[in-house]
Amino acid sequence: MKSITPQRIQDIKDSVTALTMDFIRLTDSIGHEELHQTASDLKLHVNDPFLFVIVGEVKAGKSSFINALLETEKDICKVAPSPMTDTIQQIMYGSQESEVIVNNYLKKIYQPVEILKEICIVDTPGTNTIIEHHQEITERFVPAADLIVFVFEAKNPYRESSWSFFDYINAEWWKKVIFVLQQKDLIDDGDLAINKKGVEDQAKKKGIQDPNVFCVSAKMEQSDDKTNSGYPVLRKYISDEILQGRAPILKQQNNLNTLLNIRSKIGNGIEIRREQYEADVSFRDDIKETLTDQELKSAKQVDFLVENLIAEYDNVTRPRLEEIKDGLGFLNMVGRSIGSTFGSKASPKDWLHKVLEDMERDLNTRLKSKLNDGVIDIADSIQQMGKMVDLKLRNSKTILKNDHEIFSNIAERRANVLKELQQSFSNFLSDSNNFYDKELAKSSESISPNLAAAGGIATVGVILATITNGMVFDITGGVLTAAGLLFAGASIGFKKRKIIREFTAEIDRGRDQFNTQVSESLKQYITRIKDKINDNFTKFDNHLSKEGQDIERFENELEGLKVKIEKVDAELVDLTS
Repeated sequence: MKSITPQRIQDIKDSVTALTMDFIRLTDSIGHEELHQTASDLKLHVNDPFLFVIVGEVKAGKSSFINALLETEKDICKVAPSPMTDTIQQIMYGSQESEVIVNNYLKKIYQPVEILKEICIVDTPGTNTIIEHHQEITERFVPAADLIVFVFEAKNPYRESSWSFFDYINAEWWKKVIFVLQQKDLIDDGDLAINKKGVEDQAKKKGIQDPNVFCVSAKMEQSDDKTNSGYPVLRKYISDEILQGRAPILKQQNNLNTLLNIRSKIGNGIEIRREQYEADVSFRDDIKETLTDQELKSAKQVDFLVENLIAEYDNVTRPRLEEIKDGLGFLNMVGRSIGSTFGSKASPKDWLHKVLEDMERDLNTRLKSKLNDGVIDIADSIQQMGKMVDLKLRNSKTILKNDHEIFSNIAERRANVLKELQQSFSNFLSDSNNFYDKELAKSSESISPNLAAAGGIATVGVILATITNGMVFDITGGVLTAAGLLFAGASIGFKKRKIIREFTAEIDRGRDQFNTQVSESLKQYITRIKDKINDNFTKFDNHLSKEGQDIERFENELEGLKVKIEKVDAELVDLTS
């Protein structure tokens, strides 16, 4: 290992501190209080010595283990027959012996012990204690720990609370762990070997490939039976792996590992959040596609309806046109004029009036019948548009759960937006005013927004039938009025060709009105209904827009932090190479 100057170490510490500040800002931006506290605590410990955190159940002998490890003539940690360690004790180097009560749950003990210049020891309450706040405060020390020392009773190292706490440490923070079987003087060598092997096997099952298990007796160590106490082996491990100038470097490597762990937690959460976002975007696109498909389907139904209406229109107007052509012949007109004088025939004017009147009746009767049949299909299509969207809303996919470790607040926000959307859309479907269209209804005065007591999307057929019937009346009436004016005051017999030509033009003009007033108006109505349905998604669309921006920002920040961590890690590797 290279010679490491204090300045080089301080530069590394400053880099880690700056990185930790970046994580404090990130966790604050995310709004995750626990990770924010972890990053803040880590910043406070960057300049501390290498941190041992001692954990284990009450009466496992943790305090005795620490007293023996420090090789002092006095007990630094309280030892008593009953559980008396009701606070976390942080044991640190000090030129003079002293104690500082930080709060009701944390005490700092300063001792002039040489080993404490390189390490700091935290003695925690038992993993099986139920004193309020202990677990919370203990877990605040774990992320900043550089080595976790699990102390078990040599007679029974299988207690559930200790291994449950190990699961938390191992799964959450990837900390380096060693196992100590304390009070080996209370068990024979054969049973001790069995229990040691049991701890090794349990640790391997939980993911530690080569666990370090030490068997010690604080009582033997403090009685000067150091050869058999097991402490020399443990001290050699600590000396070889941690001391001899390695502690400051290992400390900062552990700090980087903690930051990497925080980054991993946030990154995993962002991945799930992105998966939810992409599922929601796909869900939203599916709804848009559904609405567009239904709009096209409805438009084709309108085209088919108009095609049938025009065919029926021609079936009515063509025979009447032929009848008028024939009736306008010179001889027929003279005959009608003479006949009307003697009362045997209708006058040309009366005859023409009857022809137009019959055509008006036939047009309205036959076109309205066709129109009503076609409107049913269009109304069904529009209703299907609303029902399909409603069904998709009820079956939207939830990936980011409300109990997510990092982003439960985002999951809750999304759930509230979706719940509000479902409720507002249900209300939208039930209100007939949302399907009444003033633009479409301008040509008909016989419709009102409250025409159906049932309300909602079920009224679409009634609305369409009422409005479009009004259209037919307007169209046919317009054709007939224009046709009637052609004959008024004209010398019919001498202007036959002109009259026929202009009458035919009016019939054609009426046909064109179908495409404008029925086809275009119905299609525009369908589009407006589609747009109204889409308008219900405004808040959801805003949520998606913000989510997309936030996710991209967090992903960029995490990538930037990864680069910074790798840079500091490379500096540490260079120091140890």
